[in-house]
Amino acid sequence: MKNSRTIGWVLFCLLFTKFVTGQEPKIPSTLDLKTANQLALLPLKCLQQEYPNKLSQLLWDSTEIQAPKALHPAFYGCFDWHSSVHGHWSLMYLLNQFPQLENRQVVIQKLSENLTADNIQAEISYLKKKHEKSFERTYGWTWLLKLQLELEISNEPFAKELATNLKPLTQLLVDRYIEFLPKLIYPQRVGTHSNTAFGLNFAYDYARHTNDTLFQSIIETHAKRFFASDQNCPFNWEPSGTDFLSPCMEEMHLMQKVLAPTEFLKWAKKFAPILFDKKFRWETAKVSDREDGHLVHLDGLNFSRAWCFYALAKQFPAEFGHLKKLADTHFTYSFTSIADGNYEGEHWLASFALHALELQLLAK
Repeated sequence: MKNSRTIGWVLFCLLFTKFVTGQEPKIPSTLDLKTANQLALLPLKCLQQEYPNKLSQLLWDSTEIQAPKALHPAFYGCFDWHSSVHGHWSLMYLLNQFPQLENRQVVIQKLSENLTADNIQAEISYLKKKHEKSFERTYGWTWLLKLQLELEISNEPFAKELATNLKPLTQLLVDRYIEFLPKLIYPQRVGTHSNTAFGLNFAYDYARHTNDTLFQSIIETHAKRFFASDQNCPFNWEPSGTDFLSPCMEEMHLMQKVLAPTEFLKWAKKFAPILFDKKFRWETAKVSDREDGHLVHLDGLNFSRAWCFYALAKQFPAEFGHLKKLADTHFTYSFTSIADGNYEGEHWLASFALHALELQLLAK
């Protein structure tokens, strides 16, 4: 609770500023050390917190009824498997950006305790069960590849060992992508975990990072198969009640990566003509109850819209530079609430805020 109160006090000050001055609170203009120290507290709090826990488990028989840590010795904290994975990514990302992080030694200790070779082998054994072949497909898969990438680019000596430990699980998931994508006849255009475009975004980054031309080509091929003919995405249909991803924007974000710039702009004018309007506005998603684990998803939606807007504004300032201000608006709305003491949001929202800041930083 101390960590939550620390961040909560900072965010209260932001809101108090708005109340007194009538001005919008100042959000981080970039990811600085102060913000990094604040955001690190959230995954640190839950990385080794086993309960409450939501297991996405198919029970084959009674022998499989075990505690979360026994089933997933690496990724048992932060309420569920995928949130644990991107909690690990958050801490590794912050440490890479800020080696002088306030809780540096605690971060290193927790990451090293969780990502041992034995623990990763236990995770592999779980995923290799025939009836768990679709476990965390593809949301958890893509976050694990992002974690692998972050470990591999790190200059921290301890990270090299952890990257080596994690790599067999990462390769298992790469192989599963290659096997699964040709079987997926129709993409999932939803605002939750199974969104196909989001499931390919970090995977594509990893394929490029590793120069895995086969994996990269497969993602490109199927992304184009899924989305190349899409037109007039219904922005007015968003959001659905518990979205944390934008179907329209995640699709744009993926196609921005897999298409050449001129080809992308041609596609985007058919897919999202409304975004080219310099007066385009999109209301932030409103959260009515942050103690509701599904309704608080909408904070994640604001962050995910923001990171897509930042990426467009960075690469295409003439066409989409006006979206940067809109990204800031979405980011601000939810950033001031990510540490409100409710575990429903605290166990995962720091990762979404950080990825938005990651793209914001690139958009400078």
